[in-house]
Amino acid sequence: MIKIGITGSISSGKTTVVKIISHKRGPVFSADKCVKKLYGDKKTKAIIAKKLSIKSYSNFKSEIKNKILSKKNVLRKLEIILHPLVRRKMYSFLKKNKSSKFIFFEIPLLIESNLMNIFDKIIFVKSQQRLRLKRYKKNGGDPRLFQALDSHQLKDYQKIKYCDDVVVNNKSLSVLKKKVLHIIKYYE
Repeated sequence: MIKIGITGSISSGKTTVVKIISHKRGPVFSADKCVKKLYGDKKTKAIIAKKLSIKSYSNFKSEIKNKILSKKNVLRKLEIILHPLVRRKMYSFLKKNKSSKFIFFEIPLLIESNLMNIFDKIIFVKSQQRLRLKRYKKNGGDPRLFQALDSHQLKDYQKIKYCDDVVVNNKSLSVLKKKVLHIIKYYE
């Protein structure tokens, strides 16, 4: 089994890279999708609401975003709650899929969370900040939240030194696909 971690800054194209590289090769664990499910879990919601002083569950994600934008330490508090839960789900996914030739993990904060030793290969998806912001806004994201999340992550040059391969995603989808398929060829 080859465990491949895909990481990169916000809106760099990690999800697209994972779709290309994992196609007919193996299962994918997405930390972002896991967090989304956790936001829907009543027990997790209650813990987050208490820790961040959120009164209403009706716009839970909006409330979290507002808290992140209003106070610097909120993001860290949220990570302290969510990261252990995501990690547990990740290990469970790994155990469940241990017979697969490849297992792919899309983890935005892979380096920041010090998860490098878990993976056989780590691919970093790099993209210019202005393109990332454009993609983020195109998907309905708030530019202020983009800045808050982006500034919370390590800089690209700090993360790249822990990665086996770097995919630059500043051009077309066809160019990206060619680069990604070139990399996976060496792992197969």
